[in-house]
Amino acid sequence: MNSDPKKTPSLRLGVVGVGYLGQHHARIYADIPGVELVGVVDANGDRAAEIAGKCGVAHHADYRDLIGKIDAVSIASPTITHFEIARDFLQQGIDVLVEKPITATLPQAEELVRMAGVHHRVLQVGHIERFNGAVRELARLVRNPGFIEVHRLGVFVDRATDVDVILDLMIHDIDIILSLVQAPVRDIRANGVPVITPNVDIANARLEFENGCVANVTASRVSARPQRKIRFFQPDTYISLDFQAQTVECYRRVGDPRGYLVGEMPKIVREEITIPKEEPLKVELSAFVEAVKHRTRPIVSGEEGLNALLVATNILAKIGLGNTDSDRVPAS
Repeated sequence: MNSDPKKTPSLRLGVVGVGYLGQHHARIYADIPGVELVGVVDANGDRAAEIAGKCGVAHHADYRDLIGKIDAVSIASPTITHFEIARDFLQQGIDVLVEKPITATLPQAEELVRMAGVHHRVLQVGHIERFNGAVRELARLVRNPGFIEVHRLGVFVDRATDVDVILDLMIHDIDIILSLVQAPVRDIRANGVPVITPNVDIANARLEFENGCVANVTASRVSARPQRKIRFFQPDTYISLDFQAQTVECYRRVGDPRGYLVGEMPKIVREEITIPKEEPLKVELSAFVEAVKHRTRPIVSGEEGLNALLVATNILAKIGLGNTDSDRVPAS
């Protein structure tokens, strides 16, 4: 901690789980001004030592070793461990960023949200796509979508196979859609099959909202070629977002759509969209740091993580897995 009383003390942070994604949490925190990366934790001692060495910090095998040494923590461990680890940190008054999905079950997610409120802690969920510059531009462009089409297809990678593709990949798009449609889900239809793992590896869901919007969402982790796109159809606008390229195409109708009756066809014009190229994870972690420092609501709150998990759980139930909460809908 900075000993100069004239300077603001550094925010002390730790990272639990430094595998595929957690290693980048550690890397980024080590470079954020005003942040002191105190230590990293991983069940694999060699991995913890490797990442700690790169960042010049201590490493631990038990996350409890960080308690009393940090102000906030990133949890990037396997989903089944999220609840226990996040619970223990919240109970100790430590702010938490937990990777998506927030937890493995709805009761666990509800308990974390409750605890964050009781202990007045920041609880942010790592839905990284919300921090993609192209996705942030959607908030300006998307107004009243009638139909949404999503394809999130990836080649098989031996990671996150402890959960179905709905919780692994599709939940990204569920979260984005819920943030933009702003209406309760009325009905869900879904299908999915396992291909390589015992869990569902490819799935499709049709979400119908109370305001009439329909979202058709496909996710696969066993495709030959990667594709991550989302398309919005509005009364006068078509918007296509490519997550990988971080680009947005927008086409608007100009003129009265009834003009064709008198030979005056409306025109379709392309709107130029400039997207700043930033590393989404760096933007996400910087936002978490700001929420902790200023005690503000995070951009992706625990409640929003819970809502995304609720829809994902209902999709799994429609496929024939898990328990349904069909009488519950996400808060709008």
